[in-house]
Amino acid sequence: MRTSQFAILHFMKLKDIYASSLALLTDLYQLTMAYGYWKQDMAEREAVFHLYFRKNPFGGGYTIAAGLEYAVHYLQELQFRDEDLTYLASLQGSKGQPLFESAFLDYLRNMRFSCTVDAVPEGTAVFPGEPLVRMRGPLLQAQLIETPLLTILNFQTLIATKAARIADAAKGDQVIEFGMRRAQGIDGALAAARAAYVGGANATSNLLAGKLFDIPVRGTHAHSWVQAFDSEQEAFEAYGKAFPQDSVFLVDTYNTLEGVRNAIKAARNLQPHGFVFGGIRLDSGDLTYLSVEARKLLDAAGFTDASIVASNDLDEHIITSLKGEGAKINVWGVGTKMVTAYDQPALGGVYKLAALQQGNGNWDYKIKLSEQRAKTSTPGILQVRRFYDSDGYQGDMIYNLAEPLPQKQIIVDPLDSTRRKSVAPGTKYKDLLEPVFDNGKLVYTLPDLKSIKAKTKSELNLLHESIRRYLNPHSYPAGLEESLHQYKTDLILKLRSENIKV
Repeated sequence: MRTSQFAILHFMKLKDIYASSLALLTDLYQLTMAYGYWKQDMAEREAVFHLYFRKNPFGGGYTIAAGLEYAVHYLQELQFRDEDLTYLASLQGSKGQPLFESAFLDYLRNMRFSCTVDAVPEGTAVFPGEPLVRMRGPLLQAQLIETPLLTILNFQTLIATKAARIADAAKGDQVIEFGMRRAQGIDGALAAARAAYVGGANATSNLLAGKLFDIPVRGTHAHSWVQAFDSEQEAFEAYGKAFPQDSVFLVDTYNTLEGVRNAIKAARNLQPHGFVFGGIRLDSGDLTYLSVEARKLLDAAGFTDASIVASNDLDEHIITSLKGEGAKINVWGVGTKMVTAYDQPALGGVYKLAALQQGNGNWDYKIKLSEQRAKTSTPGILQVRRFYDSDGYQGDMIYNLAEPLPQKQIIVDPLDSTRRKSVAPGTKYKDLLEPVFDNGKLVYTLPDLKSIKAKTKSELNLLHESIRRYLNPHSYPAGLEESLHQYKTDLILKLRSENIKV
């Protein structure tokens, strides 16, 4: 197997994409809170934050974690440079005074990332409320990195999940990410191409993503190529001469089925010169009808191995519908609706303080209350335990590492405490959050992208098919360990009673 000469660039760091410092890739309020912690002598207090999301995207039954490699590189390079501090020094308050005093900026200059980080590996199937990242370390640092972690992990997790759904719908057919021109800028195009590959896409049309991440690149020609020649057949023959082993002809510039016939004529004329007909692409019209008729024409002409590629605003629902109608498409070029997560453009992940260490070394567990049950955070130093057997994954239990587990383990639905699942003694399990940084030192070996992609496929195969369906998926058992659920309930009642207005 040929190894790409750019394979090593899979480990290219963010600084190689953008040379400037990313320390200011955050919201202003992260710096104002950091300043406040510093002023109150709280900057070095040990804190625990969790990054998680509240609802599976796209109305689905699962989510695919992605973006950890970007996050690792960001944290490794986190350092305030002189130009960052000069900018912060220029910021003024409402009365024209410096927003931050110089001693605080000196603190930032000398700060180096020293948190302990545990995270769910990329490609893992995850569910609402489960920490994707547990951040433990100095309060100021752990707070400061909230926004960049969310912007990295939210987007790539969203796109990887969309791609996984699309690949699942394709049922083994090739899926090519075609969305660069509709992506949300340069960052969106690159991160989406990477995340789509993690989720299950087989290739991308984005050359820079191919170079940076060692993703296979694929593509055809545009309608303008055909328009640049006097006839469609002439355009196909010219392209075929340029790429005798790698030609897929776009046939819908004028009349689709006539375009298929012209593609066949061009392929026949080129065959004596060693041409191999890769296939045709359909980009408009009734894709089921056109693919069926095109398949008839191609097979009758002896080109039974020629692929039929489809594009044109596809997603998992349209692909499923086309397959159900008997479309003869075996390669799917998916663009806009995958790279923009068209039907849900944000994941809604959050980052919440869950524990703060006191001067005596004891932990003070923290909770954020809300009138909405789903928006109430979970206190503790959390881990996720996944139970499984020969049939696949059976349920996930969020528990507090700092407290002993009871002998009998019960999973409680955080949104409906009457829904519970008992775990049989001896059930196999694995804990999902793995060590990534130990006091600022990287202790995690980053897997290559192909391994992450393979993990995604393996994870989906371990989920019951009812959880993977698109319409009204079955709810996977994921919730709180019973004693943690009870502690959370008691803490909610206590805090509400203390804050009742008479």
